[in-house]
Amino acid sequence: MSKQILIVDDSASIRQMLSFTLKAAGYLVDEAADGREGLGKAQSKAYHLVFTDQNMPNMDGLSLIRSLRGLPNYRATPILMLTTESSDAMKQQGKSAGATGWLVKPFDPPKLLEVTRKVLP
Repeated sequence: MSKQILIVDDSASIRQMLSFTLKAAGYLVDEAADGREGLGKAQSKAYHLVFTDQNMPNMDGLSLIRSLRGLPNYRATPILMLTTESSDAMKQQGKSAGATGWLVKPFDPPKLLEVTRKVLP
């Protein structure tokens, strides 16, 4: 069975690049344009991995991570931040919220796949 991945980012071009990279590697991918939409999708379907941006309308990435970690199905699910934010303070906030890891945009597709394979059980 292929692993289900949710991409949450307000940038359509980032979602498309991520989706293309992950689908080419054999993963099943769904997309959401902001944290609120991503949370709704996560509540209706089980994902093996979630990628989220930080700066989005309606619900930012840290709020999404906290909300996901409050759901029984997502307590141990890997959640990776993929964002332009790279400060140590922001990374610490991500870790405190429950992020599994942090990738900085623009992303390198081979590195993204390496990290994906590393965090998926």
